[in-house]
Amino acid sequence: MTEQERNKQVARRALDEVFAKGNFAVVDELFHLDFVNHEAGPNTPPGPDGLKMTVGWLRDSFSDLHYDIKDQIAEGDKLAVRVISSGRHTGNFIGFEPTGKKFEVQQIHIYRFRDGKIIEHWSSRDDLGQGMQLGLIPGGAAAASRGG
Repeated sequence: MTEQERNKQVARRALDEVFAKGNFAVVDELFHLDFVNHEAGPNTPPGPDGLKMTVGWLRDSFSDLHYDIKDQIAEGDKLAVRVISSGRHTGNFIGFEPTGKKFEVQQIHIYRFRDGKIIEHWSSRDDLGQGMQLGLIPGGAAAASRGG
């Protein structure tokens, strides 16, 4: 198996086991001790502890999290992954009470690897689409027909 194929497996496991299932027992196996999440919120510590914090609040906010991988493109020590992320808003999310609504949005994650582990992460997410689907952001066809 090539290094790039191993990196694809690590990213798949990170999305499935850590983010979707909340299995923190594998974080140290998949993420480098010097991990940097360039998308982390303010006051999030670096490294695996910060990742666990981020995953914890995501999982507290959303149930049924799933990441359906559509594409994985590897070059050198980097991997780009296009996913459809989905879930249900069942907990407080950045000050918004749970709506119970489902979302399904596209995300692109870029990972850099060192020593077979994820050491850096960047992403481009459809946060606007997610907020609209959850009813947190007014808009779309219904708002346009109301003049909003």
